[in-house]
Amino acid sequence: MSGNQLQGIGMTSQRTRDRLINRLIEEGVSDQRVLEVIRNTPRHLFMDEAMASRAYEDTALPIGHGQTISQPYIVARMTEILLQPVVPSKVLEIGSGSGYQAAVLAQLVDQVYSVERINHLLSQARQRLQQLKLFNVHFRLGDGYQGWPKQAPFDAIILTAAPEHVPKQLVQQLAMGGRMILPVGSGLQQRLVVVTRTDSGYEEEYLDEVSFVPMIKGQD
Repeated sequence: MSGNQLQGIGMTSQRTRDRLINRLIEEGVSDQRVLEVIRNTPRHLFMDEAMASRAYEDTALPIGHGQTISQPYIVARMTEILLQPVVPSKVLEIGSGSGYQAAVLAQLVDQVYSVERINHLLSQARQRLQQLKLFNVHFRLGDGYQGWPKQAPFDAIILTAAPEHVPKQLVQQLAMGGRMILPVGSGLQQRLVVVTRTDSGYEEEYLDEVSFVPMIKGQD
């Protein structure tokens, strides 16, 4: 990959990225580790060239197969929450999608395990992270509702699609005291939820209203 591809030109230049970071700060993102990683991660590489000129807008964009690359603010917000109160070492991501969220996480935690149900998206995500020399992300094709039991427990879990209810099977794959951040709900009625595993089950904390693609069972 050439330096120009990584750095970007025109609408994908460093100046455009800095403008996005300023927008995220205005929206309340304050974790400097997260802001720096998003500033330096070439989001334009995680979408088709036709969409690359919009890569540093604070908006979700289509990546095919009815899926989207999440809005940068949502990626930053969820990542910021995930890093509290201590940085998790081992994170499970449900929904690899374009690979962008995994790329951000890979620069902040030791190991990322990412499950994707659509083989074409999985192959693209794996290739992109290899190009960026992010080798601490492990991919698996499968049903996100099943998680990755063989690698459990996880210090944290992040979902990039919305189930209608908190998936209990994923809660069981959290380490005790571990946290899962996910959108929950259907249609326009979705909320960002932080689930913390406890000795007696789990606790839920409801945050912002959000809009994600629905989480679908099975794999393609």
